[in-house]
Amino acid sequence: MKRKRNLWLPAFCLLTVALAGCQQANSDSSESEQSSDTGTVNLTVWSAEEDQELLSQIIEGFKEQYDGEADFQITWEPQGESQCTNALMGDLENGADVFAFADDQLSTLVAAGALEPVENGETLQQSHLPEAVLAASVNDVLYAYPLTADNGYFLYYNKQYISEEDAKSWDRMLEIAAGQNKKVFMDWSSGWYVYSLFGNTGLTLGLNDDGISNFCTWNDTEGDIKGIDVANAMVNMAKNPGFLSTDDAGFLEGLQNGSVIAGVSGIWNALAVEEAWGNGYGAAKLPVYACAGQQVQMASFSGYKLIGVNAYSEEKEWAAKLAEWITNEENQKLRFSLRGQGPSHINAAASEEVQSSPAITALLEQSEFSFLQRIGGNFWEPVTAFTTEILAGSPSGKSVQELLDDMVTGITAP
Repeated sequence: MKRKRNLWLPAFCLLTVALAGCQQANSDSSESEQSSDTGTVNLTVWSAEEDQELLSQIIEGFKEQYDGEADFQITWEPQGESQCTNALMGDLENGADVFAFADDQLSTLVAAGALEPVENGETLQQSHLPEAVLAASVNDVLYAYPLTADNGYFLYYNKQYISEEDAKSWDRMLEIAAGQNKKVFMDWSSGWYVYSLFGNTGLTLGLNDDGISNFCTWNDTEGDIKGIDVANAMVNMAKNPGFLSTDDAGFLEGLQNGSVIAGVSGIWNALAVEEAWGNGYGAAKLPVYACAGQQVQMASFSGYKLIGVNAYSEEKEWAAKLAEWITNEENQKLRFSLRGQGPSHINAAASEEVQSSPAITALLEQSEFSFLQRIGGNFWEPVTAFTTEILAGSPSGKSVQELLDDMVTGITAP
């Protein structure tokens, strides 16, 4: 190891991939001339624990690609992408050289000086999906390497109960589920999913210029669709016997016991859905739902995983090469093969294997109605408090408008 690194960055475990065909071309891996210094290069990589097998292969491939140019000592340490920034900020100078992280942490990392502009940014921009490039950029400057383009959600449905046409309407699916003593699932305990009901209504939510506090008009009393219109639609959903609000574990349980016939989730559950429903496995963009006399298309947050290079790394040049290697076309294809994660690389995303995935296809269809998650930390708890009241029938005795006002006050708190 180079320096002892006790930070975690959601990096990618290990850096060696024995990819047959990946080492030579790696179109994204710039083969800029390197001095033939065969000294020891120590690198530490952070990524999700589930990435260990994948990254061990990727790292091996990296070592083979640059064999003879250095003695590589690459250490992988598990660290969840969602908690990367917190871990890194604890000791930036001793953090991982290369790390994986969720795109909503980018601005914080850049502001803290943890990331510097990517040197070959223009080349990478041409190789990756535009939305992924945007997620990896601040003020049109690329600061990280796009890794995945699949951190969003869409609709899973069981074709034994729900037709392709039925799957276009949330209310129709609830009707079918109630009639069959089954459930349609959505996690209202998380504002990440609740956003889908507000996000395409003209009501707004976002991050203020300070980069910390939020603006939010979800309680607006004017406009074609008012806050109370969305809230009342949610009240009606909550009362429907075909509706189930639970967490991811509850969704998986419902799949296994056959009680859930449709649900809003992400690509990470694709294998479990396919195993549970077999030939009935279907996936589509999110449906429309009835609100204020209209059929409103559900929105979604979109998310991307990125690879960062620590600005304080003692081996920044090699760390950058490794980051580029981890995110190149062949290794993103390998990631899809081993982990089922959707590529951000244009060529990898266009591959026949990826395009044949129902979940990936659904995610791409939903992308037209998805938005980058750019919100401050005060968003989450007020939304959970609001939905808890809605699901429980407002035990506090407050009116729906009062609940909306309380939620927005919390969301926009400085």
